[in-house]
Amino acid sequence: MRIRLDIAYDGTHFRGWAKQPGLRTVQGTLEDALARIVGSPVQFVVAGRTDAGVHASGQVVHVDLDDEQWSRVESRHGKAAHDPAGSLAGRIRGVLGAYPDVTVTRSSPAPEGFDARFSAVWRRYRYRLADEASGYDPLRRLNTTTHRGVLDEQAMDAAAQTLIGLHDFAAYCKPREEATTIRTLLEYRWARDADGVLVAELKADAFCHSMVRALVGACAAVGEGRLDVADVAVLRDALARTSEFKVLAARGLTLTEVGYPADEQLSTRAEQTRARRTSDD
Repeated sequence: MRIRLDIAYDGTHFRGWAKQPGLRTVQGTLEDALARIVGSPVQFVVAGRTDAGVHASGQVVHVDLDDEQWSRVESRHGKAAHDPAGSLAGRIRGVLGAYPDVTVTRSSPAPEGFDARFSAVWRRYRYRLADEASGYDPLRRLNTTTHRGVLDEQAMDAAAQTLIGLHDFAAYCKPREEATTIRTLLEYRWARDADGVLVAELKADAFCHSMVRALVGACAAVGEGRLDVADVAVLRDALARTSEFKVLAARGLTLTEVGYPADEQLSTRAEQTRARRTSDD
């Protein structure tokens, strides 16, 4: 039985998504919680791994349960559970306890052919950046990066537009052996919200390691006046890492949504993605 879980977390006190021996991670915490319910270890497949300190409001995973594990989900306190897949989210929340920094917002049977990672057609991220024009809000300190001085949001947005499209983003990614850095950046824009905080919205078929934080760092350098609007595309096309801008902190970054095709296209999409890219996103 394959189950889809929709997840949200505050990444502040996690060492990223991926399970690591001796470290607190999102994957490890959630897999341990579900294992307590089904009586044996489980393994999640995630739409996109997030780094240490990165948050999520719309992360997606799937998990395959064997017959014995699923029977434990179907029965509760010796009785048949009503909507066992749908009620699993609440049971996991119960194991996590009050006020956890990670939660399962929804659980459901996965449609045929669904793969949380390979069926996805795009991922969307948001980055919050507070400068001196917006001021500092201590209540948002865990999901907002601060910046000294005032940034030019119009120049930042103009620079962001030059990066959209299918490109090799090697200059904006931490290299991983045998992993492609070719991505399609579908959307990238900057604007101030009602509180004056600079908010970036980015959407791509997938993001390689550290790509979003590098992209926002490059545009922040434009907002400071250290780079020209055209420079961010020139640096991208150079295909080499550079010290012309800083990769911004993880705290301002949140994975907000993962997009999937219609159910009848899930399997085909997964096969296409596997054929094109088998290394980590």
